[in-house]
Amino acid sequence: MRSIRALSALLVVIAAAGCAKASGTDAAAAPAPSGPVMPAGVTAATIAMGDSIYHSGGCQRCHGQKGVGGQNGPSLVAGPWLHGTGKFEDLVATVTNGVPRTALKDQSRRFPMNPRGGPMNLNDDQVKAVAAYVWSISRDKQ
Repeated sequence: MRSIRALSALLVVIAAAGCAKASGTDAAAAPAPSGPVMPAGVTAATIAMGDSIYHSGGCQRCHGQKGVGGQNGPSLVAGPWLHGTGKFEDLVATVTNGVPRTALKDQSRRFPMNPRGGPMNLNDDQVKAVAAYVWSISRDKQ
């Protein structure tokens, strides 16, 4: 009789432990929360470099200090993407090639987006850095 009670108690403990793991209450087994997965080749250092270029160059003059948009450039943080999908590769292409006046989806904008930052003439690494920064601030954009 004692062995049946001991066995029953052991089964209750095992079942409770199994339920805790299945429900995610076992802290050792719970996965760590994670943010969006960065695109290949994008690092915190790349994003920081892009932030510096964005704010010291012409980007912020049109797209706003925090990417919220301005008179000459759409928001990079809210609303639908006008040119591309917002994927890192599309952002690299847009910064590289610019957006000619005839291709602007919003014709109320007076100026085209110059390729490679216009007078800044960004090199490939700088283009990728700016695209990485824009990708990082646009995660809530539709």
